[in-house]
Amino acid sequence: MKYSGIGGQAVIEGIMMKNGDRYAVGVRKPDGDIEVKTDTYVSFGKRHGWARLPLIRGVVSFAESMVLGIRSLMYSASFYEDDEDAGEPSRFELWLEKTFGDKLDKVLITFSMVLALVLAMVIFMWLPLALSGLLRGFISNETILSLLEGLLRVGIFIAYIKLVSRTEDIRRTFMYHGAEHKCINCIEHGMPLTVSNVAVSSKQHKRCGTSFIFLVMIISILFFVVIRVDDLALRFLSRILLIPVIAGVSYEVLMAAGKNDNPLMDLISKPGLWMQNLTTKEPDDSMIEVAIAAVEAVFDWKAYETENFPEGPDELGRQLVRKAAEKGAVTSVKEQDP
Repeated sequence: MKYSGIGGQAVIEGIMMKNGDRYAVGVRKPDGDIEVKTDTYVSFGKRHGWARLPLIRGVVSFAESMVLGIRSLMYSASFYEDDEDAGEPSRFELWLEKTFGDKLDKVLITFSMVLALVLAMVIFMWLPLALSGLLRGFISNETILSLLEGLLRVGIFIAYIKLVSRTEDIRRTFMYHGAEHKCINCIEHGMPLTVSNVAVSSKQHKRCGTSFIFLVMIISILFFVVIRVDDLALRFLSRILLIPVIAGVSYEVLMAAGKNDNPLMDLISKPGLWMQNLTTKEPDDSMIEVAIAAVEAVFDWKAYETENFPEGPDELGRQLVRKAAEKGAVTSVKEQDP
């Protein structure tokens, strides 16, 4: 597998794919057509060299992924607004438009990010800390309590994912998430980007955001076993203050695992890949078509494969293409036309 540099995320009935400064949002509209919007997003790191330093770049990348992700979500949601319920704007909506004008979208994105971060800190930081604190009367060993706090955090995260995945909309989003991973895996194994080849590719990928979140939780356990504070409020504050450090370390580990295939990196990646079973589902062909449209809007996969796979797909890619060929979808491992 060879690193391509492309990444993305699932949105409402679609996928956002990013390559360098360019990104595309592909959406399956209610009428069945695929709408693809392309735009540019110059990262903070490209404008400021210090933001590319190790550890710092992870925090910057995480913040920018949230901004771009929410922007893409809002765009995809615009195709599914219920016109019948829209009616006349409320007084609050009119006040927002009058107060913020053209900056309203940025204000909404900022508010969404802040709200998401606050909820995440309450659910995944404060709650496990408070629950583990209830056991202090029975357990005096701080190391064990820190381990229990971390395990509670992981358990709450898994329970949360399982709960939200019961809804139809989230389940479909997880299917698009699977389509995103499958497209990237297809490309990075040198396979022609066809629906059949994407379908047989893996829905798990080492550089997934789910793996990043899981790494953050695991690495936080190691940090908090060493860093101990007696007061409950100070313990919670220490967890918040260390989030950027933990996120920076987790990002470096994630990128190293995503760019290298060796036994150590594979071992480190396995727990995150397992967690992706919760956040990715097998997509149908119509979802794969949307993913391919988003990729092709910002990435020349044919040029990439000509340069990186001059002899055709790698060994795993050849096996997968043959698997697709057995279904009558392609006729040759050398086939290059989608």
